[in-house]
Amino acid sequence: MAESGPGDTEGVVGGKSRFDDIYDRPDPRAYFRRLAPLEYEIPHHAQPVFRQAATNRAALDDGRPGRPAVLDVCCSYGINAALLNHDVTLAKMYERYSSPDRQTMSTAELAAQDKEFYAERRRPDAVPVFGLDVAAPAVHYALEVGLLDAAFTDDLEQAPPSPGLRRTLAEVGLVTLTGGDSYVTARTFTALLEGARRPVWVSAFVLRTVSYHPIVRALAAHGLSTTVDVSRTYPQRLFTGEREQRYAIEAVRALGGDPAGREKAGRFHSLHYESRPDTR
Repeated sequence: MAESGPGDTEGVVGGKSRFDDIYDRPDPRAYFRRLAPLEYEIPHHAQPVFRQAATNRAALDDGRPGRPAVLDVCCSYGINAALLNHDVTLAKMYERYSSPDRQTMSTAELAAQDKEFYAERRRPDAVPVFGLDVAAPAVHYALEVGLLDAAFTDDLEQAPPSPGLRRTLAEVGLVTLTGGDSYVTARTFTALLEGARRPVWVSAFVLRTVSYHPIVRALAAHGLSTTVDVSRTYPQRLFTGEREQRYAIEAVRALGGDPAGREKAGRFHSLHYESRPDTR
């Protein structure tokens, strides 16, 4: 469930560039070097939204002990976890992993520095964060440096949750998503909600080229009501080229959206969906 990555046009899925290779590296340097020229920015926009959602969810007394955990779906190298729980910005992460002095380090050396770097910047209101992504090297790195409290590589599109993930789902109160919406379907969310023991909220940034309605229906079947402000969009990244832009414009129009000033201006844009238990 790794988020599709921009870069050289090696692979295309439905017109959208996909580069799984940047998620199969032992550390995040290639990820940030590849994404930097395309100004990938959606985690930056999600940072304050997820922090507020985590705070609000933690304030809800659900009758269970301990603070509810966050599950980041398609977590890759733990970017959202880093931004949620640490005093760091996405710009700082780009600078860190693209700096020349870190290109000659071994992964072990980088991991040792990262573990110290994030520990020093850990916020007092940090929440437990679990990661889910089929890209094993990425989630293992995030786990090693302390960004994730637990990590899982289950492919819920193909199989039910493993025993380990099933046990962990009992602690989850908030599910987040900023990538992978082109590849993760209602099957994944249904599996997550069926394993939940706490009331679960879902906060998702979804590309306007993708219909989120099947997932909204799956969430509704589990008692969650979803809201979205279609007038407000969040830029995700630049297009890799004209072919990808044409695909995006056509896909947005097919879903009833207007690409003017957004996809026509050269970037993917996302909508933010909030799903919470229906209390009516």
